[in-house]
Amino acid sequence: MTGELIEGDLVMSAEKDRIAKAALAEVPNEGAILLDTGSTVARLAMALPVDRELTIVTNSISLAQSLCEHPNFTLMLLGGRIRSRSMSSVDSWVLRALADTYVDVAFIAADGVSVDRGLTTPDAASAMVKRAAIAAARRTVLLADHTKVGRNHLAKFADLKDIDTFITDAGLDPQRKPEITATGSRLVTA
Repeated sequence: MTGELIEGDLVMSAEKDRIAKAALAEVPNEGAILLDTGSTVARLAMALPVDRELTIVTNSISLAQSLCEHPNFTLMLLGGRIRSRSMSSVDSWVLRALADTYVDVAFIAADGVSVDRGLTTPDAASAMVKRAAIAAARRTVLLADHTKVGRNHLAKFADLKDIDTFITDAGLDPQRKPEITATGSRLVTA
């Protein structure tokens, strides 16, 4: 991110790098992907192979600024009210754009992941965007380090069964693995 510190970037740094590297296997050779906000998704964005012909849809101003310099990427920045904490667009403009969007893979972040409560985030406007992003995707990949598992926040945006692949780090409690895979989501530990 061109010299800027991404929120949460210093927490679980090595784990986030491994998650991003594992997520590269989910990136198509060509087509459209959606990149959510969040430091782990940002690490994936910086690792994307620049020789691929990709259309990248995002509501993250920071990601858009970093990715626009690559000529093989067609960048689609979703507009709306800017949430200053995450430097991302939220609210109705984003939702309207996502209603008319269809991507091959959405890479989503979550602040909380639990079998009982699903995927959560502290901000209701962000939750609406994440929900619409999942609906706009053929496949959804969740990128979240193990410290997010078992946590719940104010706004739910999906159930684990709505996620095709959940990529986390090897620090995940082994007792949680069977309950996660029982939801139907493929679990990858990096």
